Amino acid sequence: MIMKKNYKIALTAILCALAIALNFLESLIPPIPFLPPGAKPGFSNIITMFAAGSLGFAQAVTVALVKGVFAFLTRGVTAGIMSISGGVLSAVAMYLLMRYARKHLGLIGISVICALCHNLGQLTAAMFITATASISYYAPALAVFGIATGAVTGVILRAVIPALEKINKLFVIE
Repeated sequence: MIMKKNYKIALTAILCALAIALNFLESLIPPIPFLPPGAKPGFSNIITMFAAGSLGFAQAVTVALVKGVFAFLTRGVTAGIMSISGGVLSAVAMYLLMRYARKHLGLIGISVICALCHNLGQLTAAMFITATASISYYAPALAVFGIATGAVTGVILRAVIPALEKINKLFVIE
């Protein structure tokens, strides 16, 4: 039992490192015209989604929080708050959907819903930060972007799951 817990901790740390690396690479993508500042594809959410589906709730939230702390340290307080608010809401949705609706929605459907949850969390945080609801005018553009990037992220996750499961089998004893 102790060994299984230690392996789970080690795998979570590796997934956090992968998520940080993807988050950093994503930060190098220039701003996309016609989208709100900071809108990115969300490739690091592939790792959070894998954690939610294979390791559980605490590990998925841990990955989201670590990404948020990384954003805070590298891009500032606002980026950290935005990352944590979107990431945690998305991780909660990932866990629940992976556990209870995976067969009905599939990875792509779950990924799209979670991208929309991430956008909702960020919009809510932005409204609190700016103390204005007018930021919600970004919602339609973010919804379209979230659907597109969520679908792409789901396709990528489906493609890389075999490699991620190999890592999981090396670390987690059933």
